[in-house]
Amino acid sequence: MDFTFTEEQLAAVEAARAVFADVAPDGVPSPALTPGAVAEDFDRPLWARLAGADLIGLVLPTEHGGSGLDTVALCLLLRESAKVLARVPLLEHCATAMAVHSHGTPELAAALLPAAARGEQVLTVAAHGRSGHEPAERAVTARPHGGELVLDGLQTAVPWAHTADLIAVPAHTADGDSLVALVPRGAPGLTFAEQYSTSGELLAELTLDGLRVPAERALTAPGAWERLHGLLATGTCALALGLGEGVLTMTSQYTSKREQFGHPVATFQAVAVQAADRYIDLRAMEVVLWQAAWRLDTGAGGPLPADADIAVAKIWASDGVRRVVQTAQHLHGGFGADTDYPLHRYHARAKQLELDLGPAAAHEEALGDLLAAHPLS
Repeated sequence: MDFTFTEEQLAAVEAARAVFADVAPDGVPSPALTPGAVAEDFDRPLWARLAGADLIGLVLPTEHGGSGLDTVALCLLLRESAKVLARVPLLEHCATAMAVHSHGTPELAAALLPAAARGEQVLTVAAHGRSGHEPAERAVTARPHGGELVLDGLQTAVPWAHTADLIAVPAHTADGDSLVALVPRGAPGLTFAEQYSTSGELLAELTLDGLRVPAERALTAPGAWERLHGLLATGTCALALGLGEGVLTMTSQYTSKREQFGHPVATFQAVAVQAADRYIDLRAMEVVLWQAAWRLDTGAGGPLPADADIAVAKIWASDGVRRVVQTAQHLHGGFGADTDYPLHRYHARAKQLELDLGPAAAHEEALGDLLAAHPLS
């Protein structure tokens, strides 16, 4: 186990910082001031700049136009994107593309991944099921019919679905096996209902009614959905870490300038101790994130599966990012609730990340089940 970043990973971080340097968090639309969704589409100009820097294909193999890096590199990229609240589908797109590479046929990978690496074909994924509190693969049924799969069911809170080209939809067969179908946005039998996230982004409730997908457009290999779900959960932890670091930096700058009784409030012990506690939260969030990403990449480790490391990372991410933004609100005083100040945008996004793919309590329960199934003694 070695968490030292490689030269290639660090180069990706520098490239990401250069792209995100022009992205201002206070320019992100405010959910508090915008009725409905804050925007109909993601940030296409930023997406184009990421593509121009070869960052969208960061984790795809070189034969398909990517850079051939790993989950750790993706998490480093996501971490930087969250510091500025970048409105791009990096996590969903990259995780789905990685799943196609790992579990799709060579023909499917050759057909989809080069355009995905260039950002010309945008991918997203449905991961919340019917209600967000049940396994997503149980929300849709898939039955074979000739050379096709027929999908029926409903998926809720699907990000970027209104503008993505392909939507990865998990489903289950009559035998109880899981698969991931790649559904074009305009496919017959697919209808959309608008939903809105806590941060004001446009989501979609998908209804699939006899939707037909060619069998070769599905990832049916064992573990395909579980791998994709693990990538999404780990990436969500990276987003939470980056957001928390951005918020703590903002809080440090504010408390260093804000004076009471002739002194910066950052010099007051009560303020310094609270900020230090949140710094410790972020460092704990970071170390368990790299553990989870490392396990996903290598498959190595102890007696517990990688799911246990992912659960621990998500527990820390959910609880930690909530504590960071709450403390930031407190230390900012009235500015924390000022809609002209960007902190409330971070708070809204943090609440969404806290609950995405399950809150801390859900992952604590999952971790308990894993420990019961794999006793350590």
